Amino acid sequence: MGTALVYHEDMTATRLLWDDPECEIERPERLTAALDRLRKCGLEQRCLRLSAREASEEELGLVHSPEYVSLVRETQVLGKEELQALSGQFDAIYFHPSTFHCARLAVGAALQLVDAVLTGVVQNGFALVRPPGHHSQRAAANGFCVFNNVAIAAAHAKQKHGLQRILIVDWDVHHGQGIQYLFEDDPSVLYFSWHRYEHGRFWPFLRESDADAVGRGQGLGFTVNLPWNQVGMGNADYVAAFLHLLLPLAFEFDPELVLVSAGFDSAIGDPEGQMQATPECFAHLTQLLQVLAGGRVCAMLEGGYHLESLAESVCMTVQTLLGDPAPPLSGPMVPCQSALESIQSVRATQAPYWKSLQLQGHLAGCWATGPHLRLLCSGCDFELSLDVTPVPTSPSTHSPEGRPPPLLSGGPVCKTAASVLSSQLDQLCLHPAPPVCPAVALTAPDITLVLPPDVTQQEGAALNEETEAWARPHESLAQDEALTALGKLLYLLDGMLDGQVSSGMVATPPSAAAATLEVAIQRGLSHGAQRLLCVALGQLDWPPDLVHDGRILWLNIRGKEAAALSMFQVSTPLPVLTGGFLSCILGLVLPLAYGFQPDLVLVALGPAHGLQGPHAALLTSMLRGPAGGRVLALLEEDSTPQLAGILARVLHGEAPPSLGPYSVASPEDAQALMYLRGQLKPQWKMLQCRPHLEA
Repeated sequence: MGTALVYHEDMTATRLLWDDPECEIERPERLTAALDRLRKCGLEQRCLRLSAREASEEELGLVHSPEYVSLVRETQVLGKEELQALSGQFDAIYFHPSTFHCARLAVGAALQLVDAVLTGVVQNGFALVRPPGHHSQRAAANGFCVFNNVAIAAAHAKQKHGLQRILIVDWDVHHGQGIQYLFEDDPSVLYFSWHRYEHGRFWPFLRESDADAVGRGQGLGFTVNLPWNQVGMGNADYVAAFLHLLLPLAFEFDPELVLVSAGFDSAIGDPEGQMQATPECFAHLTQLLQVLAGGRVCAMLEGGYHLESLAESVCMTVQTLLGDPAPPLSGPMVPCQSALESIQSVRATQAPYWKSLQLQGHLAGCWATGPHLRLLCSGCDFELSLDVTPVPTSPSTHSPEGRPPPLLSGGPVCKTAASVLSSQLDQLCLHPAPPVCPAVALTAPDITLVLPPDVTQQEGAALNEETEAWARPHESLAQDEALTALGKLLYLLDGMLDGQVSSGMVATPPSAAAATLEVAIQRGLSHGAQRLLCVALGQLDWPPDLVHDGRILWLNIRGKEAAALSMFQVSTPLPVLTGGFLSCILGLVLPLAYGFQPDLVLVALGPAHGLQGPHAALLTSMLRGPAGGRVLALLEEDSTPQLAGILARVLHGEAPPSLGPYSVASPEDAQALMYLRGQLKPQWKMLQCRPHLEA
């Protein structure tokens, strides 16, 4: 349905009229720089452009008091000295004669975007607005914010459209205390904010910005604060926070709409945040959010004061909303110790309110290991090693072979990266060229798919000597049908690795599934892929002729048992309940994928894979991130047209369907996941979601 971009040039009118070093960074160029970059990259032209309207005073009154709205209205006729005096009554605020008009436009843009998404005019969108809003409170301006754009949009979605579950994700580097205050007792709004906190020593210096502020009354557990206690947080820290904290809660909450307080002062180079996350990271965060709420995501600009970093980050977000694959993340994917401490603190604090974080039978295991007693908690993934006299203990009844995984060593200390911002931005893969589209190759003539209009359906590929040479070692590929499918696969795979096709799907005869997968792996590695992730579902084993050289990460889901034969060969049973499946994706598959940073992902739905369409779609959709969208799905020809169609659509960038009601993971599934994570954490740091504690 497309992506909306909401903007109005009048929002550049308000500006600082006197000297104030604290406020001078909030300037009109923030909007013009972002809009210019969107145009140069050809992104504005691809969006449905909506001109912002002014919000009515009745709409402002959804969250603000009449007295406060009247006070801001009166600034239109005040002189410079009066404006300065009034501004001094608030924290980090300046008023201008155009402030009331601009702030109403900012709110109106947010409301237009929500209306367009919820009425089906567009799938998602971005509101390019100023002044920002997330600090504004019922009767007070605060932190450059006059009216609370996102909060009013949430209240409007509830009142006008009858929504009952709204997720607000605030990735600005400052705590959006205004949103928190307005919804802290409301269970219909789940508010997640990460922010620079430094144990309360960073603005806005609020005790209620810490992890233990979880809401009140009926809203207990619906305020989630993730405080960053040091600067320098990077891509790995942000992705880890989503995988191990936000997304488990979000899937359980099952929102009908996602609102993003999109502040880019949390990006590299910003003087306020002093963080190290590169602009392409926000593409990944956006893509991870698009699997929620049927893809109904509305992002609204908040902070961001380094113009180049801001503009690039806005473009990355809009590009992803349009359905383009997120560019691969740069740098090592290793969360820092301080980030892990914060994530674990929030998980432990929120566990009483969320099934996805609660314990399965309290303790997953209790073992004596030499002079240490080791405790594992399967709910919050807490691990404690105590120096005590050994005592005889019995392993958990769910412990594989009664043996614990190895103890985890602490992660590296987080340090501010020394690289210069310009060199980081120069490495971005954002180009104005139109996106490359997915392709589908089918061999069975009776399969009819309903595909997005720009997905290519490959009707045939010429058989040649190369195809026959690849097939020759495999008896199952000798049949004409299997050979035809293999030719299409090779043609499609070459197109993906050459950059002509973004992703693809191939249907193969069931008897040739294993051999076709082996050829796909060998061809991918020989054609330029340095690291290949293979997620094999069903009765598919590691091909015997493949070399264990660290270039292939093999993950078999629906294996006979949880086993890590090496850090590059992992097997896990298919979880039977929704909660277990989500935990497997968020707690195992994606951390491994982001840590491995593959050039190519193969998703193979083999014999007896056991996945329902929505589950296969979610898995495939979320694997688009780690490899820059290069995902090749292999499925059997006797798969239903519905499954093939849904996979083609998610590869195209559409949102996967809902998995249905949330159900807690079974104790067996939780224990299998805990065992594998324990085995693999020393090598794969993205699996960590808390530091190792010694006492």
